Amino acid sequence: MYIPERQCAMETINQDSNCIQVLSVDDHPLLREGLATIINAEPDMRLKAAASSGREGIQRYREVRPDVTLMDLRLPDLSGIDVLMAIRSEFPDARVIMLTTFDGDVDIQRSLKAGACGYLLKSSPRKELVGAIRKVHSGKKSVPVEIAAHLAEHLSSEALTEREVEVLNHISGGNRNKDIAERLFISEETVKVHIKHIMEKLGASDRTQAMAIAVRRGFIQI
Repeated sequence: MYIPERQCAMETINQDSNCIQVLSVDDHPLLREGLATIINAEPDMRLKAAASSGREGIQRYREVRPDVTLMDLRLPDLSGIDVLMAIRSEFPDARVIMLTTFDGDVDIQRSLKAGACGYLLKSSPRKELVGAIRKVHSGKKSVPVEIAAHLAEHLSSEALTEREVEVLNHISGGNRNKDIAERLFISEETVKVHIKHIMEKLGASDRTQAMAIAVRRGFIQI
């Protein structure tokens, strides 16, 4: 059960302590301002603090100990998943919702495996956002139906190996097979074998399509 509006709205010393305390970690000022407006308009929650980078997010978490944290997946210094793991290594009970524009199944899997309590797209309606905050605050997971369906679609897919992801990253940099072989200290023939396996796993017909699928699913970022 949540605090009645008048109880949270009263200007008293206990105002903040009666509400769900939220920390926002995102490098886009307009988004942070928008989140502040949405959250502070709710009778049972307050935006306690905001951070524009991963390291600042970790520090702000230590300072305010929020009930729920909204974490961007891509930050200028660290990935949101790295920040999530750093916070949970100090505070195992931290409740974090990944709030991002990326809906790739690999990003979702990594986030949930790292301990995220929810995964929400920035394009989600206001009602869905505040609902997710309340749900996670109550100790439950919050993953929208469309995100769960997207994740389930690839559950049986074979994952790329660390080496295959390395090869993909070099391909995205415009490197030829020979260049990749030299950079990874392997033979050119081995590079060709990796690319063959990558295309088979991703269901791609050529390198360009493999790149597009890998980016869409979150294996690599460009």
